[in-house]
Amino acid sequence: MRFLSEHQIFRETLRAFIQKEIIPHIDSWEKSGEIDKSIWKKMGEMGFMGLIFPEKYGGLNLDFYYSLIFCEEISKCYSGGFSVSALVIQYMSAPYLWKYASEELKEKYLAPTINGDMVSAVAITEPGVGSDVQQMKTTAVLEGDEYIVNGSKTFITNGYYGDFFITAVKTDPKVGSKGISLLVIDRNADGVSCNKINKLGWHASDTAEIAFDQVRVPKSNLVGEVGQGFKYLMGGLQLERLTAAIHSYATAESALEYTLKYIKERHAFNRAIKDFQVIRHRFAQMQADLETVKAFVYHCCDLQNEGVYAVKECSIAKLQTSELAIKIVGECLQMFGGYGFTEDYKIARLYRDVRVGTIIAGTSEIMLEILAKIIIDDVDYAAK
Repeated sequence: MRFLSEHQIFRETLRAFIQKEIIPHIDSWEKSGEIDKSIWKKMGEMGFMGLIFPEKYGGLNLDFYYSLIFCEEISKCYSGGFSVSALVIQYMSAPYLWKYASEELKEKYLAPTINGDMVSAVAITEPGVGSDVQQMKTTAVLEGDEYIVNGSKTFITNGYYGDFFITAVKTDPKVGSKGISLLVIDRNADGVSCNKINKLGWHASDTAEIAFDQVRVPKSNLVGEVGQGFKYLMGGLQLERLTAAIHSYATAESALEYTLKYIKERHAFNRAIKDFQVIRHRFAQMQADLETVKAFVYHCCDLQNEGVYAVKECSIAKLQTSELAIKIVGECLQMFGGYGFTEDYKIARLYRDVRVGTIIAGTSEIMLEILAKIIIDDVDYAAK
């Protein structure tokens, strides 16, 4: 893979935007637990929310390397909460509309999301179910021209302040995965209630518990075909895990950059911390480890750009980057000594935020089981 001059221009433009429009507000968003929605409109006007989508709906239809750059740069603003909110909109929820929804839904929900007027979320995880998607309990019963939805979801990013959810429901509970469908449900529909979750990290993002009590959803809000939801979700997971992997290593990169500046300025025993061999070697090893996994993720981005359904590669990327990021940020915090344990330095926030990387988009244990099935049991996860 090779970045072209236009990719670099895009990176510089994005960096300038982040420095001007995002970084100055991060601390206040972290404290309030709410991202000012005007930022999505500003990003939409710049085209940042529609990199992968067709021009017909306001997107730019660019190659995936622009998205790679976007994921890298947006993950270096010292707020995992803000970063993940942006990634969920463009890479984890809206793609289901783009790929499977009717033209009516695309015009009503996808186009406004791309231009920054609406915030999307994807509602899959349920209390007591977690990664076992097939065991979800939320039901959607068709009555005339409406589905009646009952159930609950949890750990939904953008679930409190967002405008709509791409929601996984059981339209036929008797047939397992073939009974799962996707519905677009408005956040403010009658019978929808949300509670924000008080989290260890990601304070800027609104992670929510959502309850559906006799929610009436138009039949026209069905995304794609009835009973195809599980297939759609499995198809979307590779992009979700790849962007999560980029987010993890980019977060680790930002921690290393932040720490390098500190160890150059901080002195102990009459010399800069950077001059102690134990620090130098530890830092060098972290950089070597990070560059190794980053190169593999770039390989995965090549596959994504070519349209390859790379379950094995994306699972490896998600596993290795998230585990390494936790280790690196922890090591970086140690180099700050007592200051690393205070809120005066951003490394404390990064330490909190990075921990969830091994849980989101499929836990490390799930990634290992997927890989074990591929490597040991010869399971083929080819796209269907």
